[in-house]
Amino acid sequence: MNKVFISGNHAFAEAAIRAGCTSYFGYPITPQNELGEYMSAHLPDHGGVFIQSESETAAINMVIGAACTGARAMTSSSSPGISLKQEGISFLAGFELPAVIVNVMRGGPGLGNIAPAQGDYYQATRGGGHGDYRTPVLAPESVQEVADLTYDAFDLADRYRTPVMVLGDGMLGQMKEPVVFPETRTSLPEKEWALKGRGDGASRYMASLILDALEMERHNWKLVRKYREIQKNEVRYEAYMMDDAEIVAVAYGTTARIAKGAIKRVRKDGIKAGLIRPLTLWPFPTGIIQDLSQKIPSFVVFEMSTGQMVDDVKMALEGRSRVYFHGRPGGIIPTPAEFARILYREYMLLKKG
Repeated sequence: MNKVFISGNHAFAEAAIRAGCTSYFGYPITPQNELGEYMSAHLPDHGGVFIQSESETAAINMVIGAACTGARAMTSSSSPGISLKQEGISFLAGFELPAVIVNVMRGGPGLGNIAPAQGDYYQATRGGGHGDYRTPVLAPESVQEVADLTYDAFDLADRYRTPVMVLGDGMLGQMKEPVVFPETRTSLPEKEWALKGRGDGASRYMASLILDALEMERHNWKLVRKYREIQKNEVRYEAYMMDDAEIVAVAYGTTARIAKGAIKRVRKDGIKAGLIRPLTLWPFPTGIIQDLSQKIPSFVVFEMSTGQMVDDVKMALEGRSRVYFHGRPGGIIPTPAEFARILYREYMLLKKG
């Protein structure tokens, strides 16, 4: 298989095209602009539609329109732009429409800066917009995983008729690594529910406006049943050096790569550290963390934020193990040596009792 040396932002786009994406709508924002540029250059060559919209709000509403017809539709942005798309993402969930949204996170809140960060975890995993809904969230740690998980995101979106978010950051979007891309999809199953215009057999309409309260309640519980199915079937995580671990780090995306470097360092000093890396931020791998709490007394959560995923770790543990958090918000990228010092300190405290 041929490897391609490519950036994360370009890998998002190329993987989407290979997955059968036919419609991309977006508005420029750093540090993900290369994704849209790649789509503008390559998607039309594959028979797809690229539109640079007048705003982020317009882009997500274009996604809604394309998804209604059964097209594999996608948008992308970075943190402030994703905030502007939240109403549309809620509409996608309400309509039960599949779509893929890429967020290449940057420092915040507000306009913040263009440096890598992980401050959008709450927004991504809690729905982000109005109403009761959830969005499956995939978190790659390498450019290869950018390609693999973006490709998978379209299948996941179609399988459950739901918007799916792929959550990266500015470092992952800008870095280049060798990638083996999945094969290009040549055909996709027909979507019986899609709008097909007027005439015999055509769908009448789609709407998320449900004025009758009982009917709205039934719709909400229908969504809940779907989300429970996703939680049952779609949890993904990596267990790194966990066979003999006595202290466990929890990190995702770019931070998990840095944590792996820290674990290699401390293991040279005899400290048996391991890593649980969620690939799905929602559904979160609660089960494995609960199981580990039977034998692991201490967990260390690393994030490039002031602490958001740490809440999911604490809820999974339900007070059975100690949790220490170390974060670097605002676009600061920690080093393996920094994380190693934290792991060493927590391990020494653990041994002292």
